[in-house]
Parts: sequence; C-alpha cells; structure tokens
Amino acid sequence: MQYPVDTHTHTVASTHAYSTIHDYLAVAKQKGIRLFATTDHGPAMSDAPHFWHFVNLRVLPRMVDGVGILRGIEANIKNREGEIDYFGDYLSQLDIVLAGFHEPVFPPSDKATHTEAMINAIKSGKVDIITHPGNPAYPIDIEAVVVAAAEYGVALEINNSSFEVSRKGSEANCTAIAKAAKELGATLVMGSDSHVAFSLGGFERALSIIEAVDYPKDKLLNRSPMALLNFLTQRGHKTVADFMPLFSDNAE
Repeated sequence: MQYPVDTHTHTVASTHAYSTIHDYLAVAKQKGIRLFATTDHGPAMSDAPHFWHFVNLRVLPRMVDGVGILRGIEANIKNREGEIDYFGDYLSQLDIVLAGFHEPVFPPSDKATHTEAMINAIKSGKVDIITHPGNPAYPIDIEAVVVAAAEYGVALEINNSSFEVSRKGSEANCTAIAKAAKELGATLVMGSDSHVAFSLGGFERALSIIEAVDYPKDKLLNRSPMALLNFLTQRGHKTVADFMPLFSDNAE
C-alpha cells in the first residue's frame, strides 16, 4: 500500500537537496501523498537555510490541490543537554519539529554521550520526532531511548534513506529500535528523508524493518493524515482548520 503521509523532506533551501515545494507537490499528486512536511535542516548546519527561512514558512499555503503541507524543521541536536538550533516562541509557529544528530553540528562521541543527548532532546518537550536514531555513527542505549520516547510521547523515525544513500549499516540498529518500540509501546514513523522529490513517500526499505518485527501498522503515524495530525495536537501543536478536509481521507 502507499502510505499517504511523509514527515521528512528537504528542499533546495538546504543546498545539498535538489527540489522545490512545487516539485514535491507534483510528486505528491502523482503518488497519492495527502500530507507531507517540509523539514529543511536547522540553521546550525553550514549549508542550511537562514533562521528566517523557518520564521517565514508562514507564507506557505496549508493546502494545494488537496495536498497538505506541514511547516517544519529537522533541527540539530547540538550538545549533551539535548538543545536544538531553533528556539523560543518560533517553535510554536511550526507544525512539526524533527531533530537528530548531524556530524557537522554534533561530532560523534560515545554511546553514553549520544544516549544522554537524545534522551534530553526527547524530554525537552520541543521535539516531536527523533530522526534516524539508528545511525551507526551514533550508537545509543536503544532500550533507554525507546523508554524515554514512549514516556514523553515522542516518535522515533525509521529512516528509509538510511538504507539506500546515507548512514549505511543502519539495518541492525533500526530493527532493534523497531522491536523495542513494539515491546515498550513507543510510536514509530517512517521518513523518506527525501533530498529530491522523486523519493517522496518512498518507504519500502523502512517498511521491511517494520514488518520484520511485526510492529503494529495501526500505530504508524504514516497510516493517515488524521493519525499524524492527532499526534501533533496531542504534542501541543495548534489545530489547523485548513487541514480539516484531510480528516475525511482515512479513519484512525
């Protein structure tokens, strides 16, 4: 089946990506994607868009030809305290906040440091989804992270790009994360991590991990626009009236 929601995409605003919002909308229409988030890298990355890029996401329409656009960011976890590179009232203006480790901002260290930083980001209340937690460059205490994610209602991403073009060797960690999420009641989401629009909604490799551990698909946030939007509301984000047509797409 085609899962109709993608929470992780990058545009030309992150200069190592190659597509515009218009490109993503065209592919979304073609593939039946009903809701996607634009989540360019946070400003601490050297080729990331300026801070104002995220402030000005308010100019984006919520809906275009029946496709919803979430205004988001893939922030950088900056330090052991779990701080991210977007802050204050500006965070409340975004629809969705992703965060993860990236080498130029947080150089790989040791398992204890990575675990503490990720758990602190989870506990901060500022992050909705942790991106590519299975990255082998950043070993973590998987059980401790999954327990924290379940307790604080933060979703963990199974990142499809990690098995295809980046972070090679993620399979074992992602399988362990998915298995622990199933056992401990944590929420998972698949992210294409698209850096070009053609891969929007591409979850094949991530889905194989989900299926291998028999994680309940009725808990995947990608299952419907309603599922993701309800999750974000529970996380404290504002209800967006313009997205109401998406609630008729699929039941929870």
